Amino acid sequence: MDGLSTNGFNIANTSRMSSMFEHGLPYSTKMRAHSSCINALAFSSQGGRFLASGGDDLQIHIWDFHQEEATAEPCHTFRGPRNNIFCLEFSSHNQYLFAGGTDNIVHQFDVSRLESGSLNRNEQLPTALFREDDTIRDVTCHPFHDEVFLSGSDNGRIIQHDSRIKHSTNPTPRAADIIQLVTEVTSVKFHPTVDHLFATSDSKGNVCLRDTRMAFGPRKGRTKNGIVRTFHTTISRPNVETMSSPEPSSLAFDRQGEKLAVTLLHYYPTIYSLSDSHPIAICTGRNTVEGKSLGQRTYSNSCTMKHGCFGSPGLVSGDDYYCSGSDNFCAYLWKIPSVEHLVEERKEISSHEWQLSKGNTVAFTAGLESPKFIPTEISTPSAILKGHNSIVNTTLIHPYFPLILTAGIERTVTLHSPLPSCPFSQQLSLTPQEVRQLPNDTTIEEARVIDSLLLGLSDPADRNSPDEAELDTIRLFDRILRIEGEADPFDVRPWYQVSAEQTSDSDSDILESD
Repeated sequence: MDGLSTNGFNIANTSRMSSMFEHGLPYSTKMRAHSSCINALAFSSQGGRFLASGGDDLQIHIWDFHQEEATAEPCHTFRGPRNNIFCLEFSSHNQYLFAGGTDNIVHQFDVSRLESGSLNRNEQLPTALFREDDTIRDVTCHPFHDEVFLSGSDNGRIIQHDSRIKHSTNPTPRAADIIQLVTEVTSVKFHPTVDHLFATSDSKGNVCLRDTRMAFGPRKGRTKNGIVRTFHTTISRPNVETMSSPEPSSLAFDRQGEKLAVTLLHYYPTIYSLSDSHPIAICTGRNTVEGKSLGQRTYSNSCTMKHGCFGSPGLVSGDDYYCSGSDNFCAYLWKIPSVEHLVEERKEISSHEWQLSKGNTVAFTAGLESPKFIPTEISTPSAILKGHNSIVNTTLIHPYFPLILTAGIERTVTLHSPLPSCPFSQQLSLTPQEVRQLPNDTTIEEARVIDSLLLGLSDPADRNSPDEAELDTIRLFDRILRIEGEADPFDVRPWYQVSAEQTSDSDSDILESD
């Protein structure tokens, strides 16, 4: 792919590529193959030739971006998961593709023949199964070894797997390979360059950087379950007696491993420097036409698990952008300033000064009596990606081309581009800029969907078409949005500190002891 130049894309021309995101991504095309919600997207390692997509229809489609009109149809389809797919990831050298979800199994597909193009469209490849006792929320691959990966699940277990170790059809992980948390694991991510570091989040709001050398192995060799840093996610507001601890739904490192982004339920995407426990930035959409117009909803995250990502256009050094989906049927792309600039702009306020403050400013803190940190707000997105009719859950920036893919409640993946064509698709058109508005009240069709679910009623045969099925799913999430959308984290996730000495750094507060 080095030096490829087609239809205005030249990945060797980094100066031109670096400016492409600044002018937005007004063109898009729909990638159609799924029949239900799409929860997970993943590019293959070392160039992003292949895209894997998966969701509620139990199919994993592979799209080959080295083919002309690659967006027209998948080059391969895998089957195996027996329930909703939540996570996908390729191993470091694309030997394997891992998938996990609500069937409580990590599926390891041998995809080593993908690159040769010798696979038939529906040929099923060798698969290994790693069974759990609960929903698999995330899978992350070792940055250098194809056979090593971590999984995190709703039963609170983080497991280190090594497929080089022979196991039976129903393997039982060794105790030395397990960290047991007291609450659900929501995300786990290997550091992209330091192979013994990984980040985790859980449903109580804890986000930690851990070291495999301290987290796994014989019990006597473990220390604090591997925690080397705790990132503070607890938020405080002046004149509010309680604090709040929003639930993280996903984590993302930039490619250099210098920044960590956390998507927080009922709050904004929050950026941390890996060397700092306090956040350095939050990404909002307040300084936009949508954010200033009455009746227009801006960025929000209250109803589904969001997965954001860092990236940059082409071969530009450094992941200077962050992208995340939103409940308002859009995705947002923000330009992230340097860590040094964000730290300089961040404000630190003493606990006493904070108690005397007024207004609705939100700060992050380690506890009631601890200093408060107000991260820099990145209020103006570089682009707002439209073209969806419901919630956007997942975003992915291509590692080489200035392209972004988005997916969610609808059954299509949307590819966004700054130009009307790209090397693997000539079918891009201008994205409609009018965003569908959430109905203020329950519609007749929406009521029918709810009644069908509550009473177990079946729809007439003429309503079983794919288009009607998608509309019914959208109507269901319209209902959920009106009930749960725009929630105040201080109302729905209050956090009470037990004592002045207790902080989120305390390992005993979040983990079962060894």
